[in-house]
Amino acid sequence: MTHSDPVQQEYSRLAATYDRRWSFYIEATLRETLQRVVIKPQDRVLDLGCGTGSLLGRLYNRFPEASLAGLDPSAEMLSVARQKLPASIDFRLGSADGIPFERESFDVLISTNAFHYFRHPSQAIQEMIRVLKPQGSLIITDWCHDYLTCRICDLFLRRFNQAHFRTYGVDDCQTLLETETLDQILVERYKINWLWGMMTATAIKKTA
Repeated sequence: MTHSDPVQQEYSRLAATYDRRWSFYIEATLRETLQRVVIKPQDRVLDLGCGTGSLLGRLYNRFPEASLAGLDPSAEMLSVARQKLPASIDFRLGSADGIPFERESFDVLISTNAFHYFRHPSQAIQEMIRVLKPQGSLIITDWCHDYLTCRICDLFLRRFNQAHFRTYGVDDCQTLLETETLDQILVERYKINWLWGMMTATAIKKTA
């Protein structure tokens, strides 16, 4: 299948080997993200940019009573996820710019390692807020531009990789999340090894 979108094009090629090739990176970011996630029985959870479903697999094992959904722009990545995970997980093809779920559908929305691909970050944030229920939790984990290696990688990818859009630092992320509808915003940065730095942002959707 030929794709015109750079992200779809890149991940159609990487889907079959993604889990093996990036195993350390996936494991480290899932570990840090899950330390910051609170999910209750019967919660409805969306993984935005779910890729091959690694996070959803952890959530399914840890929170078997939760209702899980995954959204990704790559049909090939979703195909891998469907092969690995139970049919009860609701997988959808789509992007963060227009999340194909109804307003106030989810108690928890998580996005890991995807935000630097979003062409319209403010619109993506508004879409996340739209599909969250009041008092719903938003968790975003991604590269952190505050670290030198991430800044160098960002400069390189912006020049040579059309799929990549940009990375953000803690202050940038805080500013993006400072909307009238989000509260309890916390952005934490950390290293997952001596070289690579990440950050996780958490927030709560205010009650109208």
